[in-house]
Amino acid sequence: IRKQLLEYDDVSNDQRKVIYHQRNELLQTDDISETVRAMREAVVSDVFHRYVPEDSLEEQWEIEALEQALLAECQLRLPVSEWIKAEPDLDDSHMLKRIAEAAEESYAAKIALVDPAAWHQFERNVMLQSLDSHWREHLAALDHLRQGIHLRGYAQKNPKQEYKREAFELFSQLLDVVKLEVTRMLMTVRIQSQDQV
Repeated sequence: IRKQLLEYDDVSNDQRKVIYHQRNELLQTDDISETVRAMREAVVSDVFHRYVPEDSLEEQWEIEALEQALLAECQLRLPVSEWIKAEPDLDDSHMLKRIAEAAEESYAAKIALVDPAAWHQFERNVMLQSLDSHWREHLAALDHLRQGIHLRGYAQKNPKQEYKREAFELFSQLLDVVKLEVTRMLMTVRIQSQDQV
């Protein structure tokens, strides 16, 4: 039993090392803007490809839904449908590039309103808070998964292999959720001066 428990613990230990490495990097670095930029680009790309799948025909594109998603997730009000009408030969890669540039401009305009050091501190705090809260949820989910995984033996499946596979899927979801939450928070936060408040 102890040997089996250790094998299950190895999975969460590997994931713990990744998360703690990320946390330590966050705590030791003053400026995480490159990390935030990479997360923002990934989120914009994910949102875009949800409504404009890769290698798809223009008839399959859901442009109105894309515009609404960009507004909801990133506070980007972009006339994508007008771009397509104005430029019939606009392909999906150029459209994605234009949306990513708009996201960068929107973010840069937001940072310009505040002290860069204070903003970098805010970015770190948002990321740490998101990482910590979702990591705790993830550990609870792994514990829950471990309690019922032995039942997979009845379906002629190796419980350890199933646990590793599902734990990896849960970990991938954790990283995606953190990426989306941090990006959404930083893109949608409204900055106001003392007078405006």
